[in-house]
Formats: sequence, structure tokens, C-alpha cells
Amino acid sequence: QLQLVESGGGLVQPGDSLRLSCTTSGYKLSLYAMGWFRQAPGKEREFVAAASWDGEHTKYPESVMGRFTISKDYTKNEVYLQMDSLEPGDTAVYYCAARYGHGETVHVTTAEYGFWGQGTQVTVSS
Repeated sequence: QLQLVESGGGLVQPGDSLRLSCTTSGYKLSLYAMGWFRQAPGKEREFVAAASWDGEHTKYPESVMGRFTISKDYTKNEVYLQMDSLEPGDTAVYYCAARYGHGETVHVTTAEYGFWGQGTQVTVSS
């Protein structure tokens, strides 16, 4: 079974950058489409970045467009979320998610993903 483990979260100031990592094990990363989601206290889990299985197609919501970047390293079986110009509103637990299968479709809803990590906390505060 595919396992996902996030790391790289922490406490940063507004305007800072962070790179989250998602280490996958069990199967080849190239078999999966990947996504990053976040959940703030009292709010629903929301999509922040996603990539197709080959990494050629990506999507971001307006709230993070131009600030967040998803990428894959197939040699390390890792997925990254580069977050720049962080804002207090980015404070949340961030989750990595995977969906088995090929195709150009970029999946942006929680229901489309079958594998999840345990999450890593990101806090943006001055």
C-alpha cells in the first residue's frame, strides 16, 4: 500500500518561504497523480496544488496562484510544495494526497484521492 509522509512544516513570519516534502513509499511515484491540501481549524480541507501523474499539468486555486509550486522528484519518490510569500491566512495543517492512475487530468477534490499523509503544521505569524 502506498504510504505518504509529509515534512517541512514549521513557524515562519509573513513573507517567508517554506518547502514541504512528501515522501512516498510502497509504489513508484510515477504511477500516481498528486495533490496538496490544507485544513485550518474550523474549516474544511481545501485544495492548494495538484499535478497530473507525469507532472506535466498542474493546478492551483486563486488564493495561492503565483506563490505555491508543486513538483515531483521521481528518483527520490518525493513530492514538494514550495510556498513563497507566505501569509497568515496560509496557516493550516498541510496534507499530501495521491491518486493511482495515468492521464492528464489534474484532480482537485478530496474525494478523488485515495491515499493521504498524516499532515504537517504550517504557522505563519509575526
